[in-house]
Amino acid sequence: MNKSFDILVVGGGHAGIEAASAAARMGCSVALVTMDADAIGRMSCNPAIGGTAKGHLVREIDALGGLMGLIADASAIQYKMLNRSKGPAVWSPRSQNDRDAYSAAAKQHLERTTGLTIVSASVSHLHIENDRVTGVTTTAGTEMQCRALIVCAGTFLNAAMYTGLDRSIGGRFGENPATGITETLLRHGFETARLKTGTPPRISLASIDLNETTLAPGDEHPMPFSFQSPLPSFEQVPCFITHTSAETHAVMREGFEHSPMYTGRIQGAGPRYCPSIEDKIVRFSERESHHLFLEPEGRNSDIVYVNGFSSSLPSDIQLRALRTVSGLRRVEMLRPGYAVEYDFFPPHQLHLTLETKAIRGLYLAGQVNGTSGYEEAAAQGLIAGINAVLALRGEAPFIISRSEAYIGVLIDDLVNKGTLEPYRMFTSHAEYRLLLRQDNADRRLMPHGNRLGLIPDAVYASVRDREDVIASVRTLVESRTASPGVLNPYLASVQSSPVTQNEFLGKIIRREEVRAADVLRLDGIASEAAVATALADPRIVEQVEIETKYLGYIERQRRDVEKFSHAESMMIPENFDYSRVHSLSSEGREKLMRVRPRSVGQASRISGVSSSDVSILMVYMK
Repeated sequence: MNKSFDILVVGGGHAGIEAASAAARMGCSVALVTMDADAIGRMSCNPAIGGTAKGHLVREIDALGGLMGLIADASAIQYKMLNRSKGPAVWSPRSQNDRDAYSAAAKQHLERTTGLTIVSASVSHLHIENDRVTGVTTTAGTEMQCRALIVCAGTFLNAAMYTGLDRSIGGRFGENPATGITETLLRHGFETARLKTGTPPRISLASIDLNETTLAPGDEHPMPFSFQSPLPSFEQVPCFITHTSAETHAVMREGFEHSPMYTGRIQGAGPRYCPSIEDKIVRFSERESHHLFLEPEGRNSDIVYVNGFSSSLPSDIQLRALRTVSGLRRVEMLRPGYAVEYDFFPPHQLHLTLETKAIRGLYLAGQVNGTSGYEEAAAQGLIAGINAVLALRGEAPFIISRSEAYIGVLIDDLVNKGTLEPYRMFTSHAEYRLLLRQDNADRRLMPHGNRLGLIPDAVYASVRDREDVIASVRTLVESRTASPGVLNPYLASVQSSPVTQNEFLGKIIRREEVRAADVLRLDGIASEAAVATALADPRIVEQVEIETKYLGYIERQRRDVEKFSHAESMMIPENFDYSRVHSLSSEGREKLMRVRPRSVGQASRISGVSSSDVSILMVYMK
């Protein structure tokens, strides 16, 4: 085996997959070092991809040339677009996936990638010389050299698992922890802390009385994640919904005295927005029930994931509590839920490229940075992989602004605000979310993906062609009028008030009950060449409708982005001495020296830096 590579990636989870794939496809020699090659892409928790805001991340990863969307489509068993009853800014795609098929597809993608070697080993030591990473040593004593190293160790760093009072070491059921990496970085001045995550029990599908549950089917017209995938044509597998009861909560309270969280055995903070069932019972004591989602782990699998029932209580308590739930009275528990406590590195220690500030060539991506979720990890892995290659080439870094993408929001929040609990992406985190919709991720980000060599020219050309059609149709609807004789029969059919004179099509489309596709099919309009092309592609019509209906709001957000960009363009020298600015508050100075922002805009988003601190800094910079 060759033991010298341009880039080493440690960890074969969702972050490691994206980092290794992107770096290799950009022309570097890459080794993905993972404990078990058959565990690449293993879905540690729920068998699903996407969800609220997370689906935006997957679409953005795909638009930049990442793999997650393609792998999700290759293993999907159900699709849903969440939040359809709300505005398009918060529509979020989600898929249920075959757990084994997802892992197999991920491994297959990597095995087919030129320049990428998969190495089954566990890294125990990092080689660092003159504040630069030079390689690693594995637990077997093998030394490997590199010019850049990306650590994507997930929940495995010095990890321990808990079920009740039972404790075992490992970052995932049946898998060993990773030791030595934390210790190496501690010796080089890094800060570290502990976080906690958890997973629910798995139960047997055959033991569920589905007649006592509520059917949760997929969308009638499903849409894939990847902009390169065809429309799904398979029969979708349903999920099921049930709920806990007061009896369930009473049984679980019996186990609280043996809970590793309530007895203090686990010190790490858990995810606030994905709490364990025992957390829900305590924090929302006034509620008598909580929804549970029964999610099959595969098309032909008997294993069901009990979403909403994450727990680290004793296994006998978990089983007794499950058997109080409607549809689960005779359920068989295949594996109890458990909690995992692990090391992470507070992300203020990173640049926006995800390279560490203390060690050149060392990048951290995924849950080691304090995030929660497959999608947040994959996004970081992709950015770290891209920037590692660009740094080795001596080229400018690839930094996505929070006004450009949810990925930019994610990394900006981590570096500037830090996290004391597992960070989860939400649409509310994005100030410009009407511009950063999941449906237009290709239009926003594929130019970057193509420039980096991760999006093929043919794929990007189709996006450019579609962009031309969207622009033409948008111009048409804002400039073309139609007569009452053409408009009123349609308006009557959708119970919309009639018009008494010629009216602009855009004004008609902005009515809530009106659909753009119907207006474009009216006499005298559908014959236009651009309109005919648009009507043949539902994605084009969707873009036209959204941009027409929300025109005023979109223009307002674009003006806000211009103001934001001005502050981002006011650069701060890398070695700026904040101690010279005596008017800064003590906390503001401390936080600025800790994060060392690249711009005044970035400085304004650091927790503890006040608006007056920013004003003083701007005056001093001028």
